[in-house]
Amino acid sequence: MAAILGEQKSQTDNASVNIRAVKPQDIEPCGRTAYAAHSAVAAAHNIPCEHPSVEFSIGLIGNKVKDPNAIGFVAEHAGRVLGSIFLNTFPLAPVAAIGPLTVDPAAEGGAAGQRLMQAALDEAKVRGFERVRLVQSPSHLRSLALYAKLGFDVREPLVLISGKPAPEKIEGCIVRAATTVDAPTCDALCTAVHGFARSAELAAAMAQHTAAVVERGGRITGYSTGLGFRGYAVGETTDDLKALIGNAPAIMGPGFFAPVRNGELLRWLLARGFRVSWPATLMTKGPYQDPAGGFLPSIAF
Repeated sequence: MAAILGEQKSQTDNASVNIRAVKPQDIEPCGRTAYAAHSAVAAAHNIPCEHPSVEFSIGLIGNKVKDPNAIGFVAEHAGRVLGSIFLNTFPLAPVAAIGPLTVDPAAEGGAAGQRLMQAALDEAKVRGFERVRLVQSPSHLRSLALYAKLGFDVREPLVLISGKPAPEKIEGCIVRAATTVDAPTCDALCTAVHGFARSAELAAAMAQHTAAVVERGGRITGYSTGLGFRGYAVGETTDDLKALIGNAPAIMGPGFFAPVRNGELLRWLLARGFRVSWPATLMTKGPYQDPAGGFLPSIAF
C-alpha cells in the first residue's frame, strides 16, 4: 500500500534529503523501515498490522527490487535510509500504481515522503503514464492530504475483508477455472468495466492456477485473478462477484478489498461471517472511468 507511514515532523528540509534508485543492498534497511512504519500506524489506530513480521517486510521489498516491472527509489539523509517507494507498471496496461511507500517513523527527514512521491510521479511521466493509482493506507490522514496536494482524487472507499469463504451457489452462475482461451473475453470484460484490460496480471494468475471465471447463460460474465490482497475481480453484476467469492478455495493473504459503496455486496459478505478488518481508499491521478459493473480491487489498484 501507499502511505507516508509513521513519518514524523522534523527540521530536515527538501535539499538535505537525497533521492536515488533503489539497490539490492537497500532491501534489508528498507524492509526494516517498512515494518517499523506499518507497526507504528497499526498500533496508533488499533488495527491489524499489514506486515505481520520484519521478515515479511524484507521479503516484500526484496520481491519489489527484483521485479522488472517495479521501479524503486530510496530517500536517505546523512547516509541513513529514511524510506522507499515503488512505481509498479503492468505490461500492456495504461496504468501505473504506487506502492509500497514507507518512511521511517523515527526519521528526521520530514521531506522524505513528498520527495519519494514526486520521484515516482516524475518516473511515471517519463514512461508515458497519465493514469497513476494507489490504495491509501488506513487511518493515515497525512498521507491522504499529501496525495490530494499532488493531484490524486479519492475514487472509492474500501474495506479489507477477512474470513473464510464458504461454498455457496448463486442461482444461474457457474464458476470454473480460467484458461488461456478465456483471456480475450476476460480482457474485453475488464475493458468494459474499467476502460482498460489487465492482461499481464490475468496471464500470471492463469499460470499460477488461481484465476476463475463465472458464466451465466453460457457466456463469461465475470472473472477473478484470485481472492486476496493481490488479486482483483470484475463482473457485470454483483451476483458475479458473489459467485466468485462463494466458490473461491481460500483467501490468499490477510484478506481482499471490497468497495464500501457496493452495499449489496458488503451486506452479503457480513451476513456470511466475513469481517471488516480495516479501511483504505482507492485514489487516482489522471483519466479515470467510473466502474461500469462490479469489481474488487487489488492492493495495487
